Order: sequence, then C-alpha cells, then structure tokens
Amino acid sequence: MNNKAIFMHGTNQMIWKDVPVPVIKENEVLVKIEAVGICGSDVHYFQHGRIGDFVVEGDFILGHECAGEVVEVGSSVKNLKIGDRVALEPGKTCGKCEFCKTGRYNLCPDVEFFATPPYHGVFTNYVSHPEDMCFKLPENVSNVEGALVEPLAVGLHATDIGGVKLGDTVVIYGSGCIGLVTLLASKAKGASKIILVDVLKNRLETAIKLGATHVINPMESDVVKTIHEITEGKGAHVVIDTAAAVVTVKQTVDVLKIGGTIVLVGMTPKDEVEFNFMKLMGKEGVVKTIFRYRNLYPVAINAIASGAINVKDIVSHEYDFEDTEEAFDFVVNNAKDVVKAVIKIK
Repeated sequence: MNNKAIFMHGTNQMIWKDVPVPVIKENEVLVKIEAVGICGSDVHYFQHGRIGDFVVEGDFILGHECAGEVVEVGSSVKNLKIGDRVALEPGKTCGKCEFCKTGRYNLCPDVEFFATPPYHGVFTNYVSHPEDMCFKLPENVSNVEGALVEPLAVGLHATDIGGVKLGDTVVIYGSGCIGLVTLLASKAKGASKIILVDVLKNRLETAIKLGATHVINPMESDVVKTIHEITEGKGAHVVIDTAAAVVTVKQTVDVLKIGGTIVLVGMTPKDEVEFNFMKLMGKEGVVKTIFRYRNLYPVAINAIASGAINVKDIVSHEYDFEDTEEAFDFVVNNAKDVVKAVIKIK
C-alpha cells in the first residue's frame, strides 16, 4: 500500500510526500479516502497559515470533509467491515469529560479534529479513524455526497439551535457552502420563506436552484428594506449568519422578527464587533451560537439517502487528487465562480 499526501508548505504552496500507512488500533478502521471537500477553513489556512489561535507550524495536511472505503478493521470493530463506504466525522473526542458525557461532545476541550493544527487532515490516500466516528453510506449516496455530510451537519445544527419549523421565515446571510446547506436544512424543516443574502451572483443563482424563495445582493438592493418588504415589516423568525462579516452580524437584529432568534455560525475576523443589544432587548430576541455539530451524521446521511436534502447540486467543481494545489489556487482566485470544490482521490 502506498500512501501519498499533499502538504501545505508555507502559505499558498504545497508539496507531495510519501507517508506511512497508519497502523490502526483495535477500535479503529483504515479508510481509503475517495472524496474530500475543500472547506473555507482549508482555504484560510492555505492563504494565511492560521485561524485565530490555531497556527500551522511546518508542513501540514489540510482537509476534513471526507468519505471513503474501509480497507482494514481493528480487532474490536463490530459494525463495519472491509468494503463498506463511510463518511468520517472529523473529531476524535475524549469521551470522558462533562461535555462528552452529556452528549455535547463537540465542546470537548481535548478534541482531535482533522486539519486543525496540530492534527493533520485527510488529503492523503489512507487514514485511520475510530469505528464510532465512521458512518456507513447507503448504496444510493455517492462518495462526493458523503464528503458533504460534514458541512450539512453544520447546517442542520444551526437550524436545530435556531428552532426553524414549519411555516417560518428564515434569513441566511452568506450563500457559500455552509449558507447553502443551512438553506437545505431550513427547507427540509418546512420554512415557508427562505431569504439568502450574498454579494456573489453565482452563489445566489445556486441558492435559487436549491430552493431559496428570495435572494438579495447588497450591491444592488438595501438588504434591511428589502427584507422588511418581503416580510410585510415583520422580519424573520430566524436569522442565521454564515457570512462571518462584521456588517452582517450587526444587521441580524435589524431584520429579526419580534421574539425571534439569531444564530451565529461564522466567526468574524474581529474578536469584538458592534451590536445593538438594546434593539434586541426591545424585541425580546435571542442570540445563539454554534460550534460545529453533534449527533447529526446519521440524520444527515438519512436525509440525503431519502432525497429530502439534495447536496450534490452544491458542487460546482471537481478535481483529481494530483491537481489539489491547482484546485486550491483556483478557489482562492475565483471566488465568484466557485460554490463548492471537491477533490476525488483515486
């Protein structure tokens, strides 16, 4: 078995290396990676070498949205076998802390998460991973769709935390991959009006294709005024910010319905942003935040398999493994053309 990996080598450049095939533990499986999505965090590390306190030191493997085939199983593995196709939930948690024991394992302080320094990611042929963090894919769910289970879990968590329900009006700032999966999750939960806000025309076009009832480009329309017109002055039951821009975070309260809920998904470049809490209090509104997701991979996979959620139309570009650096360069330099890029590893 040969195991090649592509590493960040400083910012905006990559190198190939031969790496050892992982030796699995008794509760782990060895997975031949088949598809990996390029996430916004991957691009940010590639360009800047850090996200907040997480700093890339030395050569580093990116990638955490992935699916592949089980090629070896540990001695205590019971529910997976060689040949099973699986989506990998990227975090390995301790299982012992108060957060793990209360089901909020996404908050585990000792999590080892793919492609979050110092833990390498999955732009490689083979990785080892715990059996209980590998979820079998049905025959009608492709590997590319399996790689998109990870971002879909974020969208499902955001809409769960926001309490999106049948008949709601939802505003989503940002129509990148996370904004679009949040749209899909809102649609699946029965939201009657789903309004997407973004400056990129191609992403707004994709949002319409995926079921947005309205799209707004801030470069062409006054966002607050337009949302008030759409909602007859009432605002949205749930406002979800995936854009992670200071201006969008501030604007969430302006388009919120009285008694509504704001969910912050994206992290802004600034640690502190101005926000009108007095207006929020006047509406008895609620601000909630999310960090990744929890207990949602089976839900996401079932939703894709049943046809309730269609993630494959988010993918705008596919690349072969040997073209990974080219793919990153294209995503960095052509944001107006890219919705979601996926690397297929053969």
